Amino acid sequence: MSVDLDTLLERCRAGEELAWEALVRRFQSRVYAIAFHYLGDAEEARDLAQEVFVRLYRSLSLCTDAARFVPWLVRVSRNACIDNLRRRRARPPFQDIAVDESHRLRSPGATPEEQWLADSGKRLIYRALRALTELNREVIVLKDIQGLSFEEIASMLNVPVGTVKSRSNRARIELAERVLALSRGGGGGL
Repeated sequence: MSVDLDTLLERCRAGEELAWEALVRRFQSRVYAIAFHYLGDAEEARDLAQEVFVRLYRSLSLCTDAARFVPWLVRVSRNACIDNLRRRRARPPFQDIAVDESHRLRSPGATPEEQWLADSGKRLIYRALRALTELNREVIVLKDIQGLSFEEIASMLNVPVGTVKSRSNRARIELAERVLALSRGGGGGL
C-alpha cells in the first residue's frame, strides 16, 4: 500500500524515519538517473545521489507543496550535478591503481561483455545523448527523461516557455541525427 506524497512529506517533516526511508526508496532511481545522465559514471552518480538526499533532508521544510516536490527534487539534483561538474573541471580526477587480486573477484551476474550486448540499444542512445551539446542534452534529460513540463523547465532555466519548446524540438532532432549516425557506424569519432 502506497502512501500519498502529501502524507509522506508531512511524516518526513515530523521526523519519522520510516517515512524518510519510503521517500528515498520512491525517488532514488530518479535522482540516480539524473546524476548518471549528467556525470556519465555509475559510481559517481550513486555518490551524488546520496549527497542529494542529504541536501533534501536538511531542507525538506522548504518544500511544503507536494505538487512542487518533484520539480524541486529535480532542481536540487540538477544543481548538485552542475556543482560536481564544476569541481571536476577545476580538479581533474586521479587515476586509480589496479588491485593485484582483482582477478579473483567474480560477479555472479552477466559478464561485462554479455551486459554490453544486452544493453546495446541503450548504449547507442546514451552515446548519442553524450554527443549532444550541453544545452540540448539538458533539455532532453529534463523534458523527455525526467518528464518535467515546459513551464517547469522554463522556470528552472530562467527562459521563456517558447524558448524551451523550440530547444526541445531542436534537441530531439539533434538526438535523432546522432543516433542514426552512430547506428550507421558514422559516429564521427564519438
